[in-house]
Amino acid sequence: MFYVAPNNLDMDDKELVEGCLLENVIFQEKLYRKYCGKMMGLSLRYVKSREEAEDVVQEGFIKVFNHLKNFRFDCALEGWIARIMVNTAITFYNRNRKTAFEEDINNINEDINHNCESVGQNLQAQDLLKLINMLPDGYKLVFNMFAIEGYSHKEISLMLGVTENTSKTQYFKARNYLKKLLEQQHLAEYE
Repeated sequence: MFYVAPNNLDMDDKELVEGCLLENVIFQEKLYRKYCGKMMGLSLRYVKSREEAEDVVQEGFIKVFNHLKNFRFDCALEGWIARIMVNTAITFYNRNRKTAFEEDINNINEDINHNCESVGQNLQAQDLLKLINMLPDGYKLVFNMFAIEGYSHKEISLMLGVTENTSKTQYFKARNYLKKLLEQQHLAEYE
């Protein structure tokens, strides 16, 4: 049965999924267009370049369309797609990483400067994304997963194949690194 999509760009997710399950390319394109921008933004937080993010989004949407028959509407479609994109970005990272990151949080003797309340108060989302992209790969991956996506350190450790302490350490170091970048940016503004 061939179903033609209505001209409405704001179809609800149930209609989009049903049309995609009928392998209708019009519905597939509409689903892709509806979520592509958000998934590109998500992917950019995990990789080094726009080209890599495009690869992650493309590979992620292939997975979305291949597994759409498993979507049960027990959660938001956008969240389900985002989880696939995060997993795709992690797979991309693991496939392309050169060195593993393993450290124990007990080996860290860095002081945290908590007196930076004024630093970064006027920070825009685009500026924050630039700072996050300046993080070393392991820091950036764990920071995004924990602080932005909301995964627990236990979940991160299972997904990345590292210990929970390594996840905590990477997050701790990412926060300190970001604080230093923010302080440098703050100082540069007043020079």
